[in-house]
Amino acid sequence: MPETKPAAPGKYIDPLVDFAFKKIFGSEPNKDLLIAFLNEVFRGRKHIIDLVYNKNEHHGDIKDEGAAIFDLLCTGDNGEQFLIEVQRGRQGNFKERALFYTSRLISDQAPRGRRSEWAYNLTEVYLVALLEDFTLQISPGKEYLHDICLCNRETGEIFYNKLGYIYLELSKFVKEDTELETDLDKWLYILKNMSRMDKIPMYLRKPIFEKLFSIAEYTNLTKEEKTMYDSSMKYKWDNKNVLDYALKEGMEKGMEKGIEKGMKKGLKKGIEKGKFEKAVAIAREMKKDGLPLIQISKFTELSIEEIEKL
Repeated sequence: MPETKPAAPGKYIDPLVDFAFKKIFGSEPNKDLLIAFLNEVFRGRKHIIDLVYNKNEHHGDIKDEGAAIFDLLCTGDNGEQFLIEVQRGRQGNFKERALFYTSRLISDQAPRGRRSEWAYNLTEVYLVALLEDFTLQISPGKEYLHDICLCNRETGEIFYNKLGYIYLELSKFVKEDTELETDLDKWLYILKNMSRMDKIPMYLRKPIFEKLFSIAEYTNLTKEEKTMYDSSMKYKWDNKNVLDYALKEGMEKGMEKGIEKGMKKGLKKGIEKGKFEKAVAIAREMKKDGLPLIQISKFTELSIEEIEKL
């Protein structure tokens, strides 16, 4: 099977690639974009006026406890914490990871030392996850927005409304440009399609979207930013090549030894070996370019210790 090669950069960067997402939504001059997006995601249930960006790496309280590295973490004007994640492919225990991340943010609110006067006065914590190429399989229908909270299983009554998980399954968002009704529709359409556009359409001619398209122009990136974006795009395409190869190998083994056994063995072996080798190769290139180890770790899913040894 021929290797899938990344296309030359288009006019606009792909906002679902790690570097591009942080470039667009994760800097102080652009926080109005994130505020506008989150206000549409919450659909009037919350109205965010301002945000403060927080560090995206959270270390545990003990030495051997693993660190949690978030895509974006910010605090709202009322003290709410918003954790925004982009997940490009299916990952084992993804729901559990979401629970782990939000639990970290909740437990971190406890004051160090004496806690007798604290009274567990928790602020709100929300996780907003954009799922690009997979679904959570929690609904057989076409719903692409899932707003999850703690509730009474029997009555559906909300038990606790200061913890929430909002999942946006972009693979299920299939509206065409003529079907866009709300600003949330427009945001999701842009996230899925902007990298294939050559200009901003008339139906998106609003100041907030015009700013978004201006920031996302590839020619407006610095040389260093272009290197980081090109590296993240290369890693995305390498992962796709690994998955395609693993699927092909799994199918061949399935024909020889039985579909079920072969798919399982071939797919697992191909993904594990191929993905690691590609990750190491990309990490070497990014390290050579002088990119931060934390950024390399996020792109490649290699540990910082593994990257330091390259």
